[in-house]
Amino acid sequence: MPTIVADDDAVFSKVTFWTRLRRHKLALAGLIVLALMVLAAALAGQLAPFDPNAIDNVHWQGQPLPPCFQGAADCGGHALGTDEVGRDLLSRLLFGARISLTVGLFAVIMEVLIGATLGAIAGYYGRWVDYALMRVTDVFLSIPLLPLLLVLTAIVAASSSKAALSFGVIVVIIGALSWPPVARLVRASFLSLREREFAEAARALGNNDGRIIFRHLLPNAIAPIVVQATLDVANVIILESTLSFLGLGIQPPTASWGNMLANAQSNLQTAWWAAVFPGLCILITVLAINYIGDGLRDALDPNMR
Repeated sequence: MPTIVADDDAVFSKVTFWTRLRRHKLALAGLIVLALMVLAAALAGQLAPFDPNAIDNVHWQGQPLPPCFQGAADCGGHALGTDEVGRDLLSRLLFGARISLTVGLFAVIMEVLIGATLGAIAGYYGRWVDYALMRVTDVFLSIPLLPLLLVLTAIVAASSSKAALSFGVIVVIIGALSWPPVARLVRASFLSLREREFAEAARALGNNDGRIIFRHLLPNAIAPIVVQATLDVANVIILESTLSFLGLGIQPPTASWGNMLANAQSNLQTAWWAAVFPGLCILITVLAINYIGDGLRDALDPNMR
């Protein structure tokens, strides 16, 4: 049975979507920058000039090597210099992009799956189901996310070895705590969609509740979910970087932009490059994703037509 959509005015054609997205120049610039970041992360093994964890014992003399463009007599081939223990900064930035971008992607996928499912159930059934799920959501929303993340990661670190704070643990912790905004957004959409004529038609055709929710209603609420998910990728990257900066995120020697910033603190005045380049990577990536989110919002928002 085909999916029933709200009406012709509720669904954008691909032509209309791309036409509106192309008008948002910053969103296009963000797409290009993000595509280059993803490509660099995917090809880090081929693009990195050195092993990201290898120490240059030949040129490193106990102090970070400056970037080659600073005019050093012998930079050892390290275009962006080395960190505090002599590891190539460019190589670690490329491999760190894999961690930061992948954590952002998978944590947002997890939060969207949880939030969209709970929000759809609450909005569709209403009454006591809606009340119970939204009160649970309110509890999560009332707790500051970053302090709660710090407490949970500290508990994990104390109850097991530090190696346990791996990629998977960070993704699960962030994804499991970030779903409430998505749930509230989907629930608000479903409260309106469930009363529309196409929803009544789906019920009249004998569809069960699960099919109506996930086959007919959810596709009509996909636009705000996409925008929220895009913006949340940037938020998750910042959260992961903050946790790593505080020593509770991705653990060394695995490179992430956050723990690279943390390690650069001890030599900030004499080796500015070790902090500036990871910080720039975070800044540029987050800006690009936020601009993409703005462009998607303008392209998908029916009020903008």
